[in-house]
Amino acid sequence: MGVTAVRERLIARSTGARYGLFLGLGGVLAVAGLILFLSAISGDRADRAWQLFHVNWVYFTGLCAGSIAFAAVHKITKARWSGLVIRFAEAASSFMVVLLIAFVLIFTVGYHHIYPEMEGLSHGKALWLSHDFMFWRLLVGQLVMYWVGYQLIKADIIPDMFEARGTVNGSRRNLFDRWIGGFDGSPAVRDAHDARIFRLAPIFVVIYAIVMTLVAFDGIMALQPHWFSNLLGGFYFMGSFLGAHTLLAQTMLYGRNELDIADLVSPKQRHDLGKLSFGFTVFWAYLMFAQFLVIWYGNLPEETGFVFARLWGAWLPVGRAVFLGMFVIPFVGLLGVLPKKSPALLSLFTGISLVALWLERYLLIVPSVTGEDGPVFGLPELGPTLLFVGLFLVCYALFARTFPMVSPRLAEITIDGERGHAHTGEFLHEEGPEDYIPAAAMERRHGNR
Repeated sequence: MGVTAVRERLIARSTGARYGLFLGLGGVLAVAGLILFLSAISGDRADRAWQLFHVNWVYFTGLCAGSIAFAAVHKITKARWSGLVIRFAEAASSFMVVLLIAFVLIFTVGYHHIYPEMEGLSHGKALWLSHDFMFWRLLVGQLVMYWVGYQLIKADIIPDMFEARGTVNGSRRNLFDRWIGGFDGSPAVRDAHDARIFRLAPIFVVIYAIVMTLVAFDGIMALQPHWFSNLLGGFYFMGSFLGAHTLLAQTMLYGRNELDIADLVSPKQRHDLGKLSFGFTVFWAYLMFAQFLVIWYGNLPEETGFVFARLWGAWLPVGRAVFLGMFVIPFVGLLGVLPKKSPALLSLFTGISLVALWLERYLLIVPSVTGEDGPVFGLPELGPTLLFVGLFLVCYALFARTFPMVSPRLAEITIDGERGHAHTGEFLHEEGPEDYIPAAAMERRHGNR
């Protein structure tokens, strides 16, 4: 298979994914979750259901925004290795509309089931934590963040829609034609388009840090208004950034088979993603310890109570599970080269991290609103969790069935970059060139003989 044939294959496969498993399973989970959630909130277990609704909103907001931040950072740094797989991260942005609706529901219907009465606060703090002020700043912040993220993802998709427009028809072709607009594929237009991407990416990263800090302060810290930590915002949005990497590992490993490009997703790309997941796992542990250390040596009752409730007593098993799943297991598991390259092992350890991140959000939120009762997980908690997971899978599948899920132009950059490494001999001592270069790149390196 020559280079032209590989490019044609990428163009054809980019719009050919059906994601039937995501759509079917997601639909079943969403319906089951909605039934359980509505049953719970209509009875005497509404508090528990809304609290887990809030946990899942905080968790999936982090994954959605963190995935867009992943794409933005790779545009800023002009990363080459991720060109073939970056769309799997960008597809998570499809959940932003659902998250905005969920946010409005929290503040219009579920607020009094989640947030405590803001009593005994100073005038300034009471004003800052008032319902209306909190609602509007979070709403405006999210709208701005998601709008910039949408513009960034759209700008990255349009050149691929231009190339793949011949592979679609009907309403999908009409959508492609509307989005393409004045994009004619000329070098000048492509350069202007790339310049727009490189302007939007740093803007999004700045907004991401600000808005996600607000989400952490208002979605987590405000639940226990006398507790405060200036590091919580950074801890939250960097944990979300780690979650975006582990989510990408899962969607990449599934999507490569769905798109029939498994032979083009090389061990080097899995290795690079594994290294980033490992690195941000260590950084998460650093932020966690830095936050704990300041609270410990400060020894102020309004600070230590938050930590004590989670590391002693009934919540201790959950705290241990978070530490093991977020740090110990991924750290040990992804320390070597082989687990990062192995699809099964990479999926295992990043999957554990992704689940542990949900437990971490659960641990940060629920003890603040339930006190020292300890963890309880029944049908009221299962309902909103299944609802969010199911809707995420459905939204992801709809994105994949609408837009190109692989970018021939970015894939070519990836292949060229790996080819360049092959020429300069930049390999780890235990690896050979074949570990770094997908089949198409090997053909370009050796010639189509």
